[in-house]
Amino acid sequence: MIAARLRGDRGATLPIYIWLTGILLFAAFAFFAFAQAASARNGAQSAADAAALAAAQSARDELVEGLGGAVGGDADWLDWLDPEALEGAGAAAAADALAAENDAAVTAFGGATVNGYLGYEVAIQTNYTVGDSLIPGTENIQATADAKAVIKPRCEFAVPDDPQDAVELDCDGELVNIDPEDFDLDDLPDASVLFSVQLAE
Repeated sequence: MIAARLRGDRGATLPIYIWLTGILLFAAFAFFAFAQAASARNGAQSAADAAALAAAQSARDELVEGLGGAVGGDADWLDWLDPEALEGAGAAAAADALAAENDAAVTAFGGATVNGYLGYEVAIQTNYTVGDSLIPGTENIQATADAKAVIKPRCEFAVPDDPQDAVELDCDGELVNIDPEDFDLDDLPDASVLFSVQLAE
């Protein structure tokens, strides 16, 4: 009698085990789907960040080249150290290249100003999709993201009465001396000394 009751109890618990196993499997697949989506979003954001930084760095290099060309021949050469606009002829191409390296494509690109600092805003879309999952349609969904990067002048200086006078720049503690009457482009330090490039919130 007791043995029969135990066999009946085991038979009654089998559907519960099957039900719980099904729930656990569904939860595991659902978690995997969310993990896939999160991974795609993170990849998209990394691509957007890299593209925006590349655009700003390209524009920064052009600023330094312009500064080097202006010293000695342009009365307003110091204006290059605190620009009011960015030409950034190669900025868009730099953003495209970095996005492509991260398996994404630029969908929107333009200038941006954040807290008075000039830069660029880039929107991208991944070339890959979220992937197959329990959630219908994810196999066709591509992740998107956007980012802004700005160029921040790092140098302070006293404006001379004569633009041909020597100028000492204090670039976050690093001193840079420029003498327009005795100047060589190689006298300029690395662009990162004169300007910082960083992502903007």
